[in-house]
Amino acid sequence: MGTIGIKISKLSVVFLGVLLLTASVSRQLPAVFVIGDSISMQYGPFLEQYLQGTWDYDRKRNEGADSSNLDQPAGANGGDSGMVLDYLREKVKDPAFRPDLMLINCGLHDIKTNVQTGEKQVSLDDYRRNLEQIYALLEERGIRMAWIRTTPVDDETHNSRQQSFHRYAADVAVYNAVADVVFTSRNVPIIDLHGFTGNLGNDRFIDHVHFGEETRAAQAAYIAGYLAGFRSVLSN
Repeated sequence: MGTIGIKISKLSVVFLGVLLLTASVSRQLPAVFVIGDSISMQYGPFLEQYLQGTWDYDRKRNEGADSSNLDQPAGANGGDSGMVLDYLREKVKDPAFRPDLMLINCGLHDIKTNVQTGEKQVSLDDYRRNLEQIYALLEERGIRMAWIRTTPVDDETHNSRQQSFHRYAADVAVYNAVADVVFTSRNVPIIDLHGFTGNLGNDRFIDHVHFGEETRAAQAAYIAGYLAGFRSVLSN
């Protein structure tokens, strides 16, 4: 073999070594899986970027569905607590689905209030039961979870432009309080994205419930900061 051939052979060995090392590092990263409403869809790209090299990020995806109508959850939009529970019941049937941590949020769709009847899309009692079942399902499979508190609602803007259903900040507070009890009693970590976002100011809204790019990036950074601390828990 000539000198050039030897050099190429050595380069190939080095390149192969780099590929194997990269694959090994990728496999060693803890896996986090996100399921949530449109808020999670919007901070998601920032969160994925911030977690590069520290977590293997994945989330509920469109899978052929259209999730562009954020008021009608489909595809990547997790929807209400019943929809999240149904999705997870199917997802955990896959033996390959074993993330180290699941980030879960549902609430904004649960509190949708029928303008004519005043009924919630998901009653408070059903919301509680759904959250309890979500926890039990993941606990049975040995999958850890963290709960993300539902973000604020701008009542005035929301209910002046959305005629088919209303949302109220007071309901966000009540449903968050129920979730707090459910998950605190089960030692599930709670990420207070509601409090964090509220402290950023009401001018952060771009419509009735959604936020601008700067706020989405800040939300993602807040969650990424939590995940940085949680890695030490996983190693124990």
